Amino acid sequence: VQLQASGGGLVQAGDSLRLSCAASGRTFTNYVMGWFRQAPGKEREFVARVTWNYGTPYYSDSVKGRFTISRDRAKNMVYLQMTSLKFGDTAVYYCAAARSIRVYDPNDSRDYIAWGQGTLVTVSS
Repeated sequence: VQLQASGGGLVQAGDSLRLSCAASGRTFTNYVMGWFRQAPGKEREFVARVTWNYGTPYYSDSVKGRFTISRDRAKNMVYLQMTSLKFGDTAVYYCAAARSIRVYDPNDSRDYIAWGQGTLVTVSS
């Protein structure tokens, strides 16, 4: 499995940005695709995930209502639409793929078997 994240950049607080993740290397039936982020000096944290089959999303409380995760099965793409960006959203964002989610804590990334290289999102206040 290969994942390639893109779309990061420098934006101002309140702006919107869409991240993309190109997935390849296999079919992703039954997979769960996720986005994590890591801010400078902080641990990596869960942002959102979506089921490949049904597009069912799940969000962290910190982004719920502002971010939208989606997938395009025909294009093998996963997206993270981010709106109302805040300074605290500044981080490197990673896309990841899991065969299934078994752990209870969304921040526990042990289920994810593949990771993209990360794309930097910088939000200026």
